[in-house]
Amino acid sequence: MTDEIADERADQLIGACRTAVGDQLRSLTYFTRDEFDQLYLRSDLERDADLAGFVDYESVGFDAHTAYRGSELGDYRFTIRVFDEGFLLRVTTETEGVFATTDGVTIQDFREAATALGTILEDV
Repeated sequence: MTDEIADERADQLIGACRTAVGDQLRSLTYFTRDEFDQLYLRSDLERDADLAGFVDYESVGFDAHTAYRGSELGDYRFTIRVFDEGFLLRVTTETEGVFATTDGVTIQDFREAATALGTILEDV
């Protein structure tokens, strides 16, 4: 874990995600290929998640931008994973990304969150 991301940018990412999904946001983690930083964790949750393991797996999103390039589906935008107890939204650029865990939200909420988070990540 690092302090890889500037406080102002971290606040922007948290604010954008909270605006889109509200109190359903469980956590928000920023990551690069080498480092990560949990930016937000809802107060009713424990800090015992294996974030390094999540980051290892979610970093495959860096390759999604080129893996799907030219497909009939269009450009890759974001990934939603569904679990028994919640959801994970991953948004990446080619060099950095975030994943948010949530309780139940709508696909429109995910789209809004992904769009806002992607805009912030792209605005370097």
